[in-house]
This record gives sequence, C-alpha cells and structure tokens, in this order.
Amino acid sequence: MKLQLIAVGTRMPDWVTRGFEEYQRRFPRDMPLELIEIPAGKRGKNADIVRILQKEGEQMLAAIPKGNHIVTLDLPGKNWTTPELATAMNKWQLDGRDVSLLVGGPEGLAPACKEAAHQSWCLSALTLPHPLVRIVVAESLYRAWSVNTNHPYHRE
Repeated sequence: MKLQLIAVGTRMPDWVTRGFEEYQRRFPRDMPLELIEIPAGKRGKNADIVRILQKEGEQMLAAIPKGNHIVTLDLPGKNWTTPELATAMNKWQLDGRDVSLLVGGPEGLAPACKEAAHQSWCLSALTLPHPLVRIVVAESLYRAWSVNTNHPYHRE
C-alpha cells in the first residue's frame, strides 16, 4: 500500500521539510509515504476565497490516482487514538487500495474534496499550522505502522 499526503502549500520552512522527511524515510518499501504539494492560491485583500478553494480542490483531486481511498484531514472528522489509527491503517491495507490523505490550505479543504472523501480524520480540535500538520500526520502514520508491526518505536 502506498500512502500519499496531498497538501496545499509549497516552499515550506526547512524545519518542516526536515521533520517530514525524517518520518518519510522510516517507512518500509512496501508502504512508502509520498508528499505531493499543491500550490496555494494567491490570497490578498480582495481575494476570491471561494474560487481559490475550488482551484486548490481541483488540483488536489487531479493528483489522486483513480481508485485510491481518500481521507480528508478536517475538523468534522473522526478524532483517532493511535490504536484506532493503527486499526484504520490495517483496514486500508486489507482493502488493497492506496490511500490519499488531503490537507487543505488556510481556509481548509474545498467542498469537492470533502465530497470525494471516504473518511475524514481530525488531528486535533486545536487549529494547527498547516506546515506542522505534515509532520504530525507523518509521525502519526509511522507510529500506527509501528503498532501494526510490533516495531519498538511505539511503546505504551
């Protein structure tokens, strides 16, 4: 199974890139974690946010290979514990499809992305900076993998 993190935003600070890559490199070859960055629309004083969200959503959906299981990271989503995420990851593997996880920009995800989703995951009730979300998602997925494989990374 391939995990694909599709996130709005490019040119992240170095600490974000290093943090994400630290967990990305730990994934086994049979479950790689790929990052696809979608350019954020230009936001200014008179920006048409609805149009920007729509365009970002179209680009995100176009980046998803046909047949992938789609998971949005969104506030109305399910708040999983680590064991619950590990169970979800196990179900994804048994389903046999690759998984695309979608992270929106400052205003969240486009309605089209939410409609296309098979699941919605809420990382926290807190508003997290979108660059930090990349690292938290990568670490959480790696931890869930470690639970499923009895790897010593996760200790209870």
